Parts: sequence; C-alpha cells; structure tokens
Amino acid sequence: MNTPANLKYAKSDEWFDPTTGAVGISDYAQGQLSDIVFVEILVDEGEEVVVGKAIASVESVKASSEIYAPAAGKVTAVNKDLANAPESINTDPYGAAWMIKIEGGAAGDVMDAAAYETYCEGRAH
Repeated sequence: MNTPANLKYAKSDEWFDPTTGAVGISDYAQGQLSDIVFVEILVDEGEEVVVGKAIASVESVKASSEIYAPAAGKVTAVNKDLANAPESINTDPYGAAWMIKIEGGAAGDVMDAAAYETYCEGRAH
C-alpha cells in the first residue's frame, strides 16, 4: 500500500494535502474498488465544502462509492480531466487523480500516514 507521509487521511479513505489543498482517494481505496470506470465531481470551483460533504462519486467494475471532503474550505480547482481518464485513480491516486483543491479551511478528523496504514491493516482482517 502506497501511503505518502506528507498527506493526511480520513477514515472514509480520502487523502488531503495540507500544503496544496488537493483531495483524492487513497491507494487503499482504489485497490478495494478495483478498476475504476467512471468519476463525477459533484462540486464546482468557488463552492464552500464542509467536512463530510460528498464531493465526488466513483464507479468501478465492483461497486460505486461516494467521496467525501476530508477538509472544509473553498473549492479552488476541480480536476476536469479526471472524467475522461477515471482509470488514473488506479494508476496514480496521489498525482494525476486528485479530484479537487480546497483552500482556507481546516482538516477534519484525519490521520497521518502511519496511523492510516494501521487503520487499514485492522480492516483487512
């Protein structure tokens, strides 16, 4: 499992980069979902989001899942390319597959990488 140390993680498997404000889903989450075939971003630039608000929906060959904001703030960017390349979530969840960027808000109940890895290992049993 790839868990970059500079990111923060929510129990609902979203990651948040406190430096850039980028949000996406974790490597663990994309692995659980399997091959992702559809992504819809549910918020637009300029919108305010609160922790726990649905910001995107993803569908894979196995399941569909809502993606929730791990931080509150103003949406400053939306990754419009993601709809045309949903598979990038499987190949580059922390790079090309960021979903939105948030500024001016505070992170919700998030964990550092070590705590998130421990949390995921506990769920695997």
